[in-house]
Order: sequence, then C-alpha cells, then structure tokens
Amino acid sequence: MTWKREPRTWLAIGGMLLLWASAFAGIRAGMRLTPAGSPGPDGYGPGELALLRFGTASTVLALYALATRMRLPRRSELPGIGLAGVLGISVYHVALNFGEMTVQAGAACLLISAAPVFTALLSVVFLQERLSRLGWGGILLAFTGVALIALSGGQGLRFTPGALLILLSAVVAAAFSILSKRGLQHHTPLEFTAYAIWAGTLPMLVFLPGLLRQCHGAAPSATFAVVYLGIFPAAIAYVLWNYALSRMPVSLLSSFLYLSPVIASVIAWVWLGEVPSGLTVMGGGLAILGLILVQTRGQSPGRRT
Repeated sequence: MTWKREPRTWLAIGGMLLLWASAFAGIRAGMRLTPAGSPGPDGYGPGELALLRFGTASTVLALYALATRMRLPRRSELPGIGLAGVLGISVYHVALNFGEMTVQAGAACLLISAAPVFTALLSVVFLQERLSRLGWGGILLAFTGVALIALSGGQGLRFTPGALLILLSAVVAAAFSILSKRGLQHHTPLEFTAYAIWAGTLPMLVFLPGLLRQCHGAAPSATFAVVYLGIFPAAIAYVLWNYALSRMPVSLLSSFLYLSPVIASVIAWVWLGEVPSGLTVMGGGLAILGLILVQTRGQSPGRRT
C-alpha cells in the first residue's frame, strides 16, 4: 500500500501527537508528584493511575461497542490481540509510570524516544519495510534534538535503576506497533484499539484494591486529570494512531513521535508554567528538521508500502 499524504491522515497524526504529548503533564497532575518524585497524598500511585486511566478508556470504548454492535474478534485472533494489549498497554504504561518516579524527566524523555529507533529496526525484520540512509540520518538528527531537550533541564542526565523500566517501555512500544500493524489487516482501527485496550486493562486489575482506597483521598483535580487521560490520550489517541498506522508504514509513522517532547514542552509551559529554555527550543528545531528529512527522503525507492 502506497503512503498517500491524505488530509484525514494528517489530521489523525496531529490529533494523536497533541493528545499524547498532553499525557506527560496529565500523568504528573494525576500523581501530584512531590519534589522528591513520589506521588502526593492526594494523588494516585503509578499502578492505580494506569488502571483508572485505562479503566476509563475501556468503559468509553465498551459503551461505543454496545451502541454500534461492534463485532468481536474470532477465538483464533485472541492470542495476538492479547499480546498486543499486554505489551502496549499493561507493560508500557505501568513500567513508564513507575520509571518516571525515579528517573529525571530529561532522562525519561531521552530513553522513551528510543522507541522509534526500535520500531524502525523491528519493521525491517518483521514487515520488510526499508528506510533510506537519509531516513536513518533523519532519525539520528531527531534523536539528537530530543537529547538536547532532555539536557535542557539543567541537571544533566542521571540514570537510576528505574531507567530500565523506561527503556523497557520503549522496546514494548515498538513491539506494539508491529503487532498493531498486523492486527489492522483484519480489523478496523477502532475495533483493534478497543480489543487491545480491553486486553491490556485486565492485568491492571491487580491495582484495584489500592485504587479503591486512593479514590477517597484523591484531589478532584487529580481525578479529573486521570479521567482526561483515559478519554483523550488513551481511547481517542490510540484510535487516531491506529487509523494512521493502517494507512502508512510503521517506521515513518513512529518518527512523528519525536515531536512529542516538543509539543509536551509547549503544553507544560501553558499547563504547568514551565518556560522552555533556549536549549529546549534548539532541540525542538533539530527534532522537527529530522522528522522532515525522514518524511521526505526516508523511504528506500525499492520499498513503498
């Protein structure tokens, strides 16, 4: 399938990036993190936040499924859907939430931005996609830009044992993209998103007792932030991601994720009052230039899928 730059695809990518970028500030607002990096007494823990977020997303998608009589997957498709949901929803978000408690924001940003690199490598092996040399150069340039954004905090990069959890999130995010690309051959983006989120939410029920306790003492603003995360950066953004994924190569789509730290910096400026530094602006410029290079010169001439 040739990648056609249709307006609806661009709108899906833009909406997905905006919503996912807002999740960084939303997670911090939901946990109400203290200066030491631990959840505040009136916020949610990392596991409880993940369950409330995707429990909300699961409910929204279930209501839509009931209203539209969405078809259910065949029994033979359940293992692939289950694996995608556990990796891309359960493991990714729980590991990321716990990792961000002990890893500096800059280091976390840099580690999670390795996901497009892993995705490009896996797409070569499992989907036979190919990036040109300029495409790989664009990924390197964009990653350099993200590194500058990561360094702009002024505290350097300090990696704690929690960094392994962030790196695990980057790896499973890449695997989720490959599994989703295959799943979208048989299901619509909305169907596959619902299946994957339902499957990924089930293992999180281990955090249900803690969530029930924390709901009583959580600040209304923290609960609002998590519900927002469930409806918008979870349910809607994943549908938009899968819509775009069904229409373009996964290696090219994943490169757009390098814009997330740029957009997240702007959102943190507006939402949390964190003014971006000059280094952040410079890194954002490099990330954008790298993305342009990947999108305009990234595909190998012999492989247009």
